[in-house]
Amino acid sequence: MTHRDATESRTAQELQEALAALAGGVHAAPDAYRTARGEWLRRERRRRLVLTVLIAVVFALATLIGLWVLNQTPAHSGVIFSGSAASLPRPHP
Repeated sequence: MTHRDATESRTAQELQEALAALAGGVHAAPDAYRTARGEWLRRERRRRLVLTVLIAVVFALATLIGLWVLNQTPAHSGVIFSGSAASLPRPHP
């Protein structure tokens, strides 16, 4: 075993011991899961509500813009619907 391997092995051992000591001092609250789950469910409900409101707003805006565009048609008849017989030849049977 080389000096470098021994140093890496010792460093790994010291790191493992330090992490084990640190992890040994961590204690979860008895209701930590319930609290975390409640927060997650609240965020999920809020996300769904925001998405629903956003979809409703986009749909309402698209409807209003569509109605506004349809209302902007000219008052006079167009060329296609002029009603003159010369505009479109009729086929004879």
